[in-house]
Amino acid sequence: MESEPQEEITQLLLAWGKGDQEAFDRLMPFVYSELRRLAHAYMRRQRSDHTLQTTALVNEAYMRLIDSSQVRWQDRNHFFAMSARLMRRILVDFARAKNAQKRGGGDQKVTFDEELPVSDSKQADLLALDEALTRLAELDERQSRIVELKYFGGLTEEEIAEYLEISPRTVRRDWSVARAWLYREIAGE
Repeated sequence: MESEPQEEITQLLLAWGKGDQEAFDRLMPFVYSELRRLAHAYMRRQRSDHTLQTTALVNEAYMRLIDSSQVRWQDRNHFFAMSARLMRRILVDFARAKNAQKRGGGDQKVTFDEELPVSDSKQADLLALDEALTRLAELDERQSRIVELKYFGGLTEEEIAEYLEISPRTVRRDWSVARAWLYREIAGE
């Protein structure tokens, strides 16, 4: 994505939303590359024996995003925020399916970013995280979105601040509070 200016990507997204197929054709190589980068960064935090591969996660997110061509994209950050939400849903659905196959045993584990210590082993159950994020959203939607954008979407504090129209300092503060809250929630389960 770095080779394309953010404003041009935003313009391509807007044109695609209006049905411009040429804009879609120009946009997708950049989008696919960025999705792959984000998914790779996320999957690096997974267990080494995780059966969902980066390519499968990217392809599933890509297909769902193509199906959402009627969405009115605001800008690049909006697009990748939606991508983060999609990746979260895909991973949670995958974990639920795996648990259903095992009839409740062997929950799918994920490793948190070093900055997000949720357990002594730095691993937390993805389904527990999803449930905790849902509870956090009921208390503070913005904090929940910050965790989702940073953890699942790979956005920087500056990108999150721009997307949510808040200061980077507010992002850092909410990220810190959300991490502590999630730690208590998940450790208490």
